[in-house]
Amino acid sequence: MFCAVCLARGGVECTLLEKNDKVGKKLMITGKGRCNVTNNCDTDTVMKNIPRNGRFMYSALSGFAPSDTMSFFEGLGVGLKTERGGRVFPVSDSALTVVKALEKEMKRLGVRVCREEVKSITFLNGAAVSAVTDKDTHFADHIIVATGGRSYPATGSTGDGYRFAKEAGHTVTEITPALVPLITSGKEAAEMMGLSLKNVTLSLVDKKTGKTLYRELGEMLFTHFGISGPLTLSASSHMDKFEKGRYAADIDLKPALSHEQLDLRILRDFSQEKNRDFANSLGRLLPASMIPVIVRRSGIPPETKVNSVTKEQRRRLVDTLKRFRLDIDSFRPVDEAIITRGGVSVREIDPKSMRSKLVDGLYFIGEVLDVDAYTGGFNLQIAFSTAHACAESIINNDK
Repeated sequence: MFCAVCLARGGVECTLLEKNDKVGKKLMITGKGRCNVTNNCDTDTVMKNIPRNGRFMYSALSGFAPSDTMSFFEGLGVGLKTERGGRVFPVSDSALTVVKALEKEMKRLGVRVCREEVKSITFLNGAAVSAVTDKDTHFADHIIVATGGRSYPATGSTGDGYRFAKEAGHTVTEITPALVPLITSGKEAAEMMGLSLKNVTLSLVDKKTGKTLYRELGEMLFTHFGISGPLTLSASSHMDKFEKGRYAADIDLKPALSHEQLDLRILRDFSQEKNRDFANSLGRLLPASMIPVIVRRSGIPPETKVNSVTKEQRRRLVDTLKRFRLDIDSFRPVDEAIITRGGVSVREIDPKSMRSKLVDGLYFIGEVLDVDAYTGGFNLQIAFSTAHACAESIINNDK
C-alpha cells in the first residue's frame, strides 16, 4: 500500500493485487493491534537493529529514514506518539487508523485495487511481463513482489513471494522463524505460566562456544511451553543454526543488584522473619508462582528456618537469582513468528532500487527479502524504506 501511494504520487499508474478480502490484514495485527509504525531514531540505530544483511539497507534507509515515515503518516492525518525504546504508535492506539489512512490515500490517488490472488508471474525474454491471477492476467512494465514472509499465514503471508522468486531463478535462503517464542526444557516454565517479569536481564548463551550472543534488560513472559515476550523474541533472532541443547537463556532476576548487594537484601528480609520457613520467606523478593521453583533450585530444604540458612546456602540462592538458566529446546512454529528470517538473497537485488539483478522489471520489497530486524518498529521501517527505494527508481526511470 505504501509503495502504491509513492508510485501514484510520482505519477505512475499502479494496480495493487490483494488476495485477502481486505487490504492491510497483517498490518492490523502488528504491535498487538496498535501498529508500531517505526522507531523514532536515526538511520545508524536502525542499522544496528538489523542483525543480518544490515548493510544492504544503507541506501534505502538513507533515502527514507524513520523521520520520513513519521512525516508521511502525520501528513495523512495520523497522530503519532513515541513510547519506551523509541517505539512509534498512532495516538489512537489502533492499527486500523494506519490502514484506513493508507486506503484513503490510495483511493484519492486513483490506485486500482484488485482483490485477486496472484498464481504466477510470466517472464518473456528475461523480463517480467505479467501477473497471472485466479481471475485475470495483468500486464505491466514493472512487477513488485510485496507478499511478506511466511509468518501469520492467516493474514495471507503463505510464502507466495518465495515461490515467485524461485520461478524467476532467484536464490531463496533458508526460511526459519524470527522474533518467535522459545520452547524450553522441563516443566518449570509451565509452573510459572502467565508470569510476566519486568526489569530483568536475559542473556542468550551458545553453550557450544560459551559466547553470550545477546544480553538485554526488559520484559519477558513464562508460558505453558517456555518463554515469550520482547526479550525472548529479540533473543530468538540471534539463534542462527539451531541445534537442540545448544542454546540457553540466562535470566538475571535482580540485575540492579550485585551479588553482594543481593545477599545483603536477603539477609535484611530474613532478619524480619527469623522463625519463618525458608519457603515462606521470599514473598518480598519474588512473585508467588516463582518461589517454589527458586526454592527447589537453591537446594535449601523448604522447611529450613531462615535464621538457620548458612552463608553457603545464601550464596547458592544468590547465584540462582542472578543466573536462572533455561535450556532451549526449539523455536515455536513459524506460524507464530512475528516475522520470517531468510528470503530472497540480497546479493541478487540492487540495494538502491530493489530491482532484480536477474530479471528486468521485477522488484522485491519488505519481508520477502532476506533482511530482518529486532522488535521496536524496525521491520516495518525496512518495509517502508525498501518500498520507497523501489518506487523512486520506477518513477525516475519512467520520466
